[in-house]
Amino acid sequence: MGFTVQEETFDSIWDEWESILPSCSTNTVFVTPWWQKVWWDNFCADNELHILSVREGDDLIGVAPLMISNGVLTFAGDKELFDYLDFLVPKGNESIFYDALFGHIMDMDWQSIDLPSLPKDSPTLEYLPTLAKGKGLKVEVEDEETTPVAYLPDTWDEYLAGLRKKDRHELRRKIRRLEAADSPRQYSCDSPDCMQDFFRLLRASRADKDEFLTPEREKFFTDIAQELSKRDQFKLYFLEVDGERVAGCICFDYGESYLLYNSGYDPEYSQLSVGLLNKALSLQTAIEEGR
Repeated sequence: MGFTVQEETFDSIWDEWESILPSCSTNTVFVTPWWQKVWWDNFCADNELHILSVREGDDLIGVAPLMISNGVLTFAGDKELFDYLDFLVPKGNESIFYDALFGHIMDMDWQSIDLPSLPKDSPTLEYLPTLAKGKGLKVEVEDEETTPVAYLPDTWDEYLAGLRKKDRHELRRKIRRLEAADSPRQYSCDSPDCMQDFFRLLRASRADKDEFLTPEREKFFTDIAQELSKRDQFKLYFLEVDGERVAGCICFDYGESYLLYNSGYDPEYSQLSVGLLNKALSLQTAIEEGR
């Protein structure tokens, strides 16, 4: 039986896309259909969507969420808003998927291909450069950014014990100083209605974040909060001092990962290290909840 590549819509592939995610090498919230659909609806009226499925008969081999923008074939996504981008390929299907997909891609109308934000262990980095070079295409693979990863132990004390002595001392010192402030507390606000306070803190924390937070991105973040809240995957943590929200951070609780996505704080409280401590306390909460 041969392999076919066909165009899909979000609706036509949604359930199958969800079903293969747990068996894919890249399985993050950023490559889910709900995240990508929200992004597409907010930003891509002028782009050309190509959600491609590779199939053997009725069996799904993998999914390629792609678009063409100004002649560039790329992932449906934005590296400014997505930490990771990739194809959805269940382990064991890689050779078949990439061979069939690339054959189809070569018949599409594009001027260049740009695939940003791939995880370092993505099978895309193993298969696609070889296939592209085999067709005489020039290939460049570049490191973009390093994403810090921490494996969470069973207890907060174990986490602290794993820090460097200086870092452990500094964190404990900062926590004691915060505890001496006026009525500090951290809590989660999982309602999307709390997003306006988060936007205020994000803008206040740095000039580049203020510039980054356009009205269009505000709407995207609000829509993402609503979508992920329905799935119990959205966490918005605030740190409060003297009744004022002074720091906020967004986390995503997806699969086996707990991701810190973005954060902001009020610079007037920087002497209390409220931005850093809100993130540290969010990490403590994740550990205590068994993440």
